Amino acid sequence: MDLKTKMRDAGIVGAGGAGFPSYAKLAEGAEVLVINGAECEPLLYTDYILLKKELDGVLSGIKAVLDYLSVGKALLCVKDHTAKKLNIQDGAILADKISLKVLPDVYPMGDEISLIYQATGKVVKPGNLPISAGVIVYNVETCLNVANALILGKPLTEKWLTVGGDIKEPIVTKVPLGTKVEDLFKSLGITVDDNHVLLDGGPSMGKVISLEQAVITKTTKGLLILPKNIPAIESKFIDGKKSVARAETACCQCTRCTDLCPRGLLGYPLEPHKIVRTAKGAVKLSPEMVISATLCCGCGVCETLACCQGISPKAVINEYKVLLAQNKLRFVGKEEVTPHKEREYRMIPSDRWQSVLGVKKFDRLATFIGEKLDFNKVEINLRQHIGAPSVPCVKTGDRVVKGQIIANANEGLSLPQHASIDGEVTVYENQKIVIENK
Repeated sequence: MDLKTKMRDAGIVGAGGAGFPSYAKLAEGAEVLVINGAECEPLLYTDYILLKKELDGVLSGIKAVLDYLSVGKALLCVKDHTAKKLNIQDGAILADKISLKVLPDVYPMGDEISLIYQATGKVVKPGNLPISAGVIVYNVETCLNVANALILGKPLTEKWLTVGGDIKEPIVTKVPLGTKVEDLFKSLGITVDDNHVLLDGGPSMGKVISLEQAVITKTTKGLLILPKNIPAIESKFIDGKKSVARAETACCQCTRCTDLCPRGLLGYPLEPHKIVRTAKGAVKLSPEMVISATLCCGCGVCETLACCQGISPKAVINEYKVLLAQNKLRFVGKEEVTPHKEREYRMIPSDRWQSVLGVKKFDRLATFIGEKLDFNKVEINLRQHIGAPSVPCVKTGDRVVKGQIIANANEGLSLPQHASIDGEVTVYENQKIVIENK
């Protein structure tokens, strides 16, 4: 059985992004493998702890991918502050064909397109996949999962994540997939009061979730408890439709949102100041007018730092992304682009970004909780990846053991799901599978 099949059978997805099935990235034409350990968002320390505790496993996973693709080199990319904590220098040889690439402490360096350019000097054509530039990108945790599947024969049943924010002590821990966040917090003695919200992800791009309903999925990177009254959280409750209506008249065309746009600085034809002034009526008639909105990575720089008028270009762009998706429109560039000559001087220092978001005081180095956290109930979502949902192969009342397949991959782009604990199954309308160890 080849690596691609093993990765698919193990249910491995990108651990640091939208959940793209990792096996589908293994394509011909790769010249370099880039490992994303940048930990783009403030307050997250999952990748740092993984590299500190499981570096050998991560390197084994990288080596397996290199061998399978016959790629000549891999760059394990971390920010400068992480390299210093790990006491590893830029260019250090970590293993055969694998070296360390130290990135500047700027935001949003973990954005895939920015990361590729910073690490390799290659610019992916707008709207194209990294492989078009000869690059494959995996997250640190993804590589560890590859090693677990290949060497230990273990499918993906556990998730590493940071629990942090406005709590006594931030931690990184490992829990079974499908663990209810409420159960995890109870085991850690953490509460979320009415003056705080819970985020799945970082303060910039993370989403507000319900403590009572949320569960740990394959893409959960961090859980942050943050006050409602800081800029990072206030921006998450902006009404997109009102932003579109207001932006048409309130925008002063200062162009700061465009001047600081990370994708724009790479030469992408993304100009938020023009998008926010586009009349929404005209856009509905001709969505092509704002097709470049699909190039936005959602970092929030335009919204939280750039705009002096209190407009949210990000919210406007998100509204237009929905319209473009409905019309099946996406910007795909054919021409090479050149990074802006002032890009280096317009990148945003991580410390500055934390201050703008209002989270700097919550940034403390997380400690690893090594003891095993046991849970008697999990909810395995059948849509934990991009592509077709998994198809249950068990029925209500069945007994399963950890690691057993409980849902097969669907046709096309899809992945199987595995039991993360021993117990009895309940299948809910092909949406989720609950396992309870009664």
